[in-house]
Amino acid sequence: MENKPIARALRLLSQLMELHEVNPFKIKSIANAAFKVDKLPFPLAGKTVSELEKIDGIGKSLAAKIAELLATGTMTELQEMLAQTPDGVIEMMGIKGIGPKKVAIIWKELGIENAGELYYACNENRLIEAKGFGLKTQEEIIKVLEFRMAGNGKFLYAQVENEVKALMEEIRGIFPDALKHIAGEFRRRSPIISEVVIVVGSLNQEIAYQALAELDTLKNVTLSGTHISAELNNGLLVDIICVDKANYYYELFINTGDTEHVDAVLARINTPLELPETEELIYQKAGLAWMPAELREGKSFIEKAAADNLPTLISYHDLKGTLHNHSTWSDGVNTLEEIALYCRDELKLEYLGISDHSKSAFYAKGLSIERVLQQHEEIDHLNKKLEGFRIFKGIESDILNDGSLDYPDEILKRFDFIVASIHANLKMQEDKATARLIKAIENRYTTILGHPTGRLLLSRKGYDIDHKKVIDACAANKVVIEINSNPLRLDLDWRWHQYALNKGVMLSINPDAHRNAGFHDMYYGINVARKGGLTKDMCLNALSITEITEVFKKKREGR
Repeated sequence: MENKPIARALRLLSQLMELHEVNPFKIKSIANAAFKVDKLPFPLAGKTVSELEKIDGIGKSLAAKIAELLATGTMTELQEMLAQTPDGVIEMMGIKGIGPKKVAIIWKELGIENAGELYYACNENRLIEAKGFGLKTQEEIIKVLEFRMAGNGKFLYAQVENEVKALMEEIRGIFPDALKHIAGEFRRRSPIISEVVIVVGSLNQEIAYQALAELDTLKNVTLSGTHISAELNNGLLVDIICVDKANYYYELFINTGDTEHVDAVLARINTPLELPETEELIYQKAGLAWMPAELREGKSFIEKAAADNLPTLISYHDLKGTLHNHSTWSDGVNTLEEIALYCRDELKLEYLGISDHSKSAFYAKGLSIERVLQQHEEIDHLNKKLEGFRIFKGIESDILNDGSLDYPDEILKRFDFIVASIHANLKMQEDKATARLIKAIENRYTTILGHPTGRLLLSRKGYDIDHKKVIDACAANKVVIEINSNPLRLDLDWRWHQYALNKGVMLSINPDAHRNAGFHDMYYGINVARKGGLTKDMCLNALSITEITEVFKKKREGR
């Protein structure tokens, strides 16, 4: 065994010891030994324990550990430390800018166990108040984590939206008279983007290639047939398809829908398809109503298009209010009044549902019963003060291990609405997770089921649940399901929206905002709600203030 693996093992052992707050003198001794072993001019393999003891910086105790490592490939003490430490926590120790001491705070005080949760916490602004952290450290961690996330070639829609739109503006400037449109995943508003496809109807492909190759926005530009392949500076793949104007709408159609959707539409066309002048004509030829790009995944909406019964998809302007939001009472950045004024004056909404963290969320300054009552006093005061606007009293109540909520009924009944969410003990088998959720759903005060699977896109899979059983329980108990609009969550997944809607379950497009800028995440919730076929009449926060007040009242009264 070379010395470098030995040095790495010793270094990891010292870091884990620091993470678990072992004797600092022992930590320093092992860290120094790791440094010296790495610099030795001779290999340690083949040395006896007595020979190892005589090497400067090793000594008797470490000699035994190194001998064990040489003989077995590991160390008992290291394995014991690893067994006590979640894999995600070990991964976080490799993030530039945070050592074991800071990882210990992140893990033990903030309850964060992997890089995905850390990225989410940074976006919630939760790190800046933790000991040893600040805004600058938080921003650096975000940069490192975004670079890591991009390393797998996939990006969140929200991460690349501005860059893609900027590229499209440059293309418009180069080809002012050409037909041009974004296609593929981005046009379908997919939550995760692996490639940006742009179709251009241009008469001269060589000129198009030369112009695009000179853009600072693109790198590694190559020409292959009708395709100009490149990358954005962040590594996102770009495929620009240059075709004759006569072929433009057909190319736009086949490059917008996924393969299953395109094949299903073309299979319905029995006569030769002449080059269409619009996408609508392709669908008309197939005996279908024109389908918005968001619905062009698979065959889910084909029959509805054939019956001219496609849903009128919800739009951002249909939203009348915003629910599931956090203020300075827990881990938010803005005060209740600042949030209310922003929602009323900037977003032109009718109401705000505040739902700060509950008492179990100690890492997020969750509200004790006393603080709940104090917050309600402030809400009453603001509701008298604010004209043309209302704040609803809510809470994001933690779902405990047994499925109960973390306040007694006499407190729960004081709220206008309850968002019930799981935040802790996420490593559950499907049956355990499903039962835990269903018990919370059956609580008479649960109004909304928050981020049902706990997933963090590109970061954390989330716990497996039996979606049908959970949705059926929501239908039976008149519980709304959240579409958490944070770009990292977008949970409930859009593929389950139709099942929920068919069962009569309303959905709520909630930003889970922790600062005023976070309210704009409802835009991303709208994107996936449209993919799922949501209409405004089945969206809780598209109801008027009068309508939603009645919904909350009926729920509290058990009607």
